[in-house]
Amino acid sequence: MIDVVVSLGMATICFAGQCHPALIGAQTPTGQFPIVHAQVLDPAYGGDVLAYARRKDGRPLAIHRVWTQLPQQHRVERLASARAAERRGVTGGCINVMPDVFEKLVDCCSNQMLRIQP
Repeated sequence: MIDVVVSLGMATICFAGQCHPALIGAQTPTGQFPIVHAQVLDPAYGGDVLAYARRKDGRPLAIHRVWTQLPQQHRVERLASARAAERRGVTGGCINVMPDVFEKLVDCCSNQMLRIQP
């Protein structure tokens, strides 16, 4: 089993011996969650996500490719920042990663466990 660990403090996602920057939000929960590879209809997510939990309102939380539908949020630029503070508080609870990182996650870690820590 491959551990996938998100550090909210560092705004990183680590798996397969490497850590990568990630965008997170105030609603990103801590805990341990199963990762489920799921297809989505909204093209803004690239066709698939790695779902891990649900919000209190029932909407899914997922790891997905960086969402760029609101350019004024500068998500790609923030994701590229070396400063963790730039990557925190950006999302509504999902975890955004660069497309190449997402593909690596799908290849190695679908159906694994995700641990999100403070």
